[in-house]
Amino acid sequence: MKIIQNETLDQIKARIRQQTEKTTNPMIESQVAAIIQQVRELGDEALKAYSKKFDGVVIENLKVSETAIDEAFKTVDPKVIAALEQAAENISSFHQLEVQKSFEDTPRAGVLRGTKVTPLAAVGLYVPGGTAAYPSSVLMNAIPAKIAGVKNIIMVTPPQKDGLSPTVLAAAKIAGVDHIYQVGGAQAIAALAYGTASIPRVDKITGPGNAYVATAKRAVYGQVAIDMIAGPSEIGILADESANAKDVAADLLSQAEHDKKARAILITNSEKLARSVSDQVEKQLQTLPREDIARAAIEENGFIYLVDTVTEMIDLMNDVAPEHLEIQLKNAYDYVDQIQNAGSVFLGRYASEPLGDYLAGPNHILPTGGTARFSSALGVWDFQKRIQYLQYSQEALADDASNVAVLARAEGLEAHARAIESREN
Repeated sequence: MKIIQNETLDQIKARIRQQTEKTTNPMIESQVAAIIQQVRELGDEALKAYSKKFDGVVIENLKVSETAIDEAFKTVDPKVIAALEQAAENISSFHQLEVQKSFEDTPRAGVLRGTKVTPLAAVGLYVPGGTAAYPSSVLMNAIPAKIAGVKNIIMVTPPQKDGLSPTVLAAAKIAGVDHIYQVGGAQAIAALAYGTASIPRVDKITGPGNAYVATAKRAVYGQVAIDMIAGPSEIGILADESANAKDVAADLLSQAEHDKKARAILITNSEKLARSVSDQVEKQLQTLPREDIARAAIEENGFIYLVDTVTEMIDLMNDVAPEHLEIQLKNAYDYVDQIQNAGSVFLGRYASEPLGDYLAGPNHILPTGGTARFSSALGVWDFQKRIQYLQYSQEALADDASNVAVLARAEGLEAHARAIESREN
């Protein structure tokens, strides 16, 4: 890995920001716009045509039957089923703590204020299907939605020549997904946003995907809500001389193997650790089954930043705002309050990032590309909305009417003022 030293904090921050600058691809945007339009006009016919064109699969029935799901469940290794069920239990117990409750108060006589928390009616979950199957993403998307009270959870995933992954279907059954459709790409996002004869329109779309899926989500935002625009996976590690170089290298590679564009960053104040980690990364790469992917990510987007102090390390990492942040410092928990920007934080040597990917309970649908500066992990709150309500008595209105009218007229909105004053008689 490239070791960056003898640069000022400002120089390093500029380098990091340049790496995460958001760009759009006009060609992809144009292709996605055409796909969305075709789905709006032709519905299921377009979905089947695109499945044949892009996935090489001829689809008769877009919806996956309950029988097919049950049969797939039976074929999955019982050890995998047990692991999925344990993960589901942990994810559920964690997300139960996020449930928001309605509230109501009466600040003074005659005034009632409140907020009603209610679940979305229908949500669409996008589960990638490209080079690997992701049953864990099914659990991470569906379980918070179920806890929120969503009544219609619809999953879409790209069709496969050899059939959908039985493990993905088993995960959907465990998580309580209501309907599954074998359709992927931008066309799946369009179907969820606008509806077709087979696929109902939803209120929100969640889940990661490739550049076409991300572009489609951006394009339909406003017609429906979306969770985020997910980019390539990334990990940031804060480590000092107490860290184990073998562990740090393994954790960096755990994200690098996802995607050639994945980011892996170590920030340390130990030159010895920096060089040991760099050596370990090269050594471990040579035995990875997905070496070509991980090596490309490390060579293009893997950096070790060497700075002087822990304070500078944390300052830099807050600028990175990583999807996953590991703190491998002495007394790691003591630094949690200093972390301003991160999707999910892993504390100490034994909280390796894959725990969060699969089993521990916190969600792995996380903000990427520095967007942890202003957004959060997927949670129950993403599947709920809030409706405010207000009630005044005649006497309470009389107390506030003059101030409302004054403010309305200060904004040049005479009808607002008159609407209040009409009730004074």
